[in-house]
Amino acid sequence: MSQPSAQGDASPDLQALAESIKTWGRELGFQQVGITDVDLAEDEARLQRWLDAGHHGEMHFMAKHGTKRTRPEELVPGTVRVISVRLDYLPPEVETTRMLARPEKAYVSRYAVGRDYHKLMRKRLATLAKQIQDEIGPFGYRAFVDSAPVMERALARKAGLGWVGKNAMILNPKAGSLFFLGELYTDLPLPVDPPYEGAHCGSCNACRTGCPTDAIVEDGVVDSRRCISYLTIELHGAIPEEFRAAMGNRVFGCDDCQLVCPFTRFTRVSRERDFAPRHDLDRADLVSLFAWSEEEFLDKTAGSPIRRIGYERWLRNLAVGLGNAPWSESVESALRARLAYPSDLVREHVRWALERQREKRNDVIAVEASPLTQH
Repeated sequence: MSQPSAQGDASPDLQALAESIKTWGRELGFQQVGITDVDLAEDEARLQRWLDAGHHGEMHFMAKHGTKRTRPEELVPGTVRVISVRLDYLPPEVETTRMLARPEKAYVSRYAVGRDYHKLMRKRLATLAKQIQDEIGPFGYRAFVDSAPVMERALARKAGLGWVGKNAMILNPKAGSLFFLGELYTDLPLPVDPPYEGAHCGSCNACRTGCPTDAIVEDGVVDSRRCISYLTIELHGAIPEEFRAAMGNRVFGCDDCQLVCPFTRFTRVSRERDFAPRHDLDRADLVSLFAWSEEEFLDKTAGSPIRRIGYERWLRNLAVGLGNAPWSESVESALRARLAYPSDLVREHVRWALERQREKRNDVIAVEASPLTQH
């Protein structure tokens, strides 16, 4: 906890404080604020089944901390409530599905085209904590934004922010799922909000049928080892060949299961300047990004979520995208220029991509030579 528990003769009006917290949160730019207790017993059992099935792949951190992830009071002693917040991130005028239909373009998950959200949200949660402290005096708290073993989706559901969809994302009936989540653990026994009961997915299976790699193995369960977000971000080694063609032009993350969701039509664009696209990452050509030197990569991804995968895996992902792109001399030339790159990982993916390009070039030549195309 960042501060000792509140002391004094006068106890705060917790109901009024909870309402003030929600008002302050909205004033800070959060679209929704909810409060929940710390009982995650059912979610703990689901998480353990997911881990036992190996669905976490190389994400060993998902099991590393034991029950601290599902028992907030073990992670931060004294925690009795969690304040859960959501922040919409889709910038205005950013193409989504249209870019997926242009295979010469690089598709970067829309949460990552601007600046990293972690610092922005942590700063606002810290400001919210200070406002609470100014109101009642010192109290115990700690802020998290995807920065510790926290069951953020389970907590968001319990706090009433939405339900867990078939794609395992939190869905909100008025906002879809294109938003970030953050938490403020606290020792204040605030009144809790009712959890989001039920789900509105019904018989819809758009996310499951729309997943390029069939990663949603059952309702609400994603096998990360098949998920393009995992393959392009969390996986450190070679991308299994069985998934490369299905990756298409997705070079950092994947939004497909969210974009095809009917509730995405209710997504509201974000006015946060930090989330606006930088360096044309919402519509850049694969060839142009593949030409970045390591210095350019480090410079242009400063303050970006993309920086965490490093230059080597960035080239790996782009090589796969280029292998899936339509044949052109510029694509083949870009790949040939990396054949001698000093990384076995990159060279292996470049060779695979060049073989794909040769096949496509031969197909183009065959079509052009066909009598049916002669005039």
